[in-house]
Amino acid sequence: MRGTKVFRYGFATFFAMMVVSLSACSTGQKHATAGKYVEDASITTRVKAAIFQQSDLDAAEIGVETCNGIVLLDGFVSQSAQISKATEIANAIEGVRAVKNSLAVKR
Repeated sequence: MRGTKVFRYGFATFFAMMVVSLSACSTGQKHATAGKYVEDASITTRVKAAIFQQSDLDAAEIGVETCNGIVLLDGFVSQSAQISKATEIANAIEGVRAVKNSLAVKR
């Protein structure tokens, strides 16, 4: 019973830290200019469109978010090579400062 409580506490702590770290961008965007928000939305749209054009990538399985020019890719792909391809596609978009890739291969 004690092990289960420790596991739950550890998982809850980890989850809370992830939520806080991911929401940092949202909080920052409230204070950003309207122009920066529009620029990030434009980058997100262009990355999604570029991924959609790739027949070997399932755009419905790949999430894209942008904060201050940094693109976050998350979701699932069917092959590990697709992780690198999605990163390359995002990096090729004008205005992208960096790409954080959290894609995983479906098992």
